[in-house]
Amino acid sequence: MNSLQEEAYVIHPVAVPETVKRQTGQPEAVPFIQDEEAMERKRKRTVVWGRVLVAILIFVVWEMFTRIGWLDVYYWSRPSIIMKTAWIQMTQGSLLTDIAYTSGSTILGFAFGTFLGALLGLSFWWSRTYAGISEPFLIVLNAMPKLALAPVLVILLGIGFFSKVALAFSLTVIVSALSAYSGVKSVDPDMEKLMYSLGAKRHQVFAKVVIPWSMPWIISSLRINIALALAGAIVGEFIASQQGIGRMILYAGTILDINLVWVGVVVLSVLSMVMYWGVVVLENWLSKGLAKQ
Repeated sequence: MNSLQEEAYVIHPVAVPETVKRQTGQPEAVPFIQDEEAMERKRKRTVVWGRVLVAILIFVVWEMFTRIGWLDVYYWSRPSIIMKTAWIQMTQGSLLTDIAYTSGSTILGFAFGTFLGALLGLSFWWSRTYAGISEPFLIVLNAMPKLALAPVLVILLGIGFFSKVALAFSLTVIVSALSAYSGVKSVDPDMEKLMYSLGAKRHQVFAKVVIPWSMPWIISSLRINIALALAGAIVGEFIASQQGIGRMILYAGTILDINLVWVGVVVLSVLSMVMYWGVVVLENWLSKGLAKQ
């Protein structure tokens, strides 16, 4: 069946039944217009509801298995107990403060690491010699297990908030720099020559060609960076901290409060999903802005 696609619609020829043709005098085929945008919205709604149902199923199975004894409630706790413990921690404890503490250090480390890393990677366009000297050191820093340096950063900056930001920053800045540098290396040299031949200055080529060309590489690193930033903040709280979800999990493990440990795990899971969704929204916004240029 041949089809003709125009903008957001797909037009298919549909055969008319013989009885209808005799009664109405319609031709043998009429156009049937299929709205692809409506179909995409329907698909997205199906995906969202599917995810919700899968999450509900997981918690229902978890609750049922612990009640009938197939899972040891001491080690696996129970969703109903976890929710009760979380409510107590929110109303009587410091759960909301811990969430704000971990979220703040993660977002700040992610923002500064991504921005400064992108600037570092873009700066390599200005000098190939500078880029050639710096590249092996970036590769070494990227391969280095930066979490192993966490105790050093905590000793240098203390057990407060900024040591967690520094850990989140250290895990994201090199990834952003390498992503931006990959974009710089992929810039079309013919486009640069064309800009120069039209009388553009070097800073104009950088602003009009290099940055827009490298933006897809920078945007692609955002989802990786948010996960790395959260991991860095949590590890910093594990080592030494006065607040945060990581500190709460470590404390709960020390006193063998498994229910509170699971509260921390569930909260971190929800927090990571919320941050990931926020980064997806940011990516879409940046991509649309880039497409308009």
